Amino acid sequence: MRKITLSEVDIEALRYWRFQHPDPRVQVRMEALYLRSQRVVHGDILRLCGLSKASFHRHLTAYATGGIEQLKHFEPRRPRSALHHHRTTIEAEFQQRPPATVVEAAARIEALRGIARKPTQVRQCLKALGMNPRNVGMLPAKADIEVQAAFKKKVWSLG
Repeated sequence: MRKITLSEVDIEALRYWRFQHPDPRVQVRMEALYLRSQRVVHGDILRLCGLSKASFHRHLTAYATGGIEQLKHFEPRRPRSALHHHRTTIEAEFQQRPPATVVEAAARIEALRGIARKPTQVRQCLKALGMNPRNVGMLPAKADIEVQAAFKKKVWSLG
């Protein structure tokens, strides 16, 4: 087991941050080290905090290398799509000529960058770019212009 001694200042910081930090995962880290400073048995710390042995040792190592500030630091893993790296070129292309459908957008992305994606992924990419789906209306097959004009006069004269 790693030999770590905590100063009174660090113990006070752990006592404060174990309840006050905005991220609950960091609160658990602080709680685990605070319990360690109070000489609680490791098995009890793991059970009370819901940690694995490996996680607890990572927290101890983080404290040993960087102190309390290292424990506060938390960067969640956020996977990125391959389309994210080409965002600027895709966005520039679609600003010039917006795609009519998601399938068309997928085909153009594949032609532009060589990345083949299914419509669901392309739809998510377009949404991330701020491009909303277009509202598509239907034109009547046989419109009678005189009937439409009469209808407009009738309806608009009521209002």
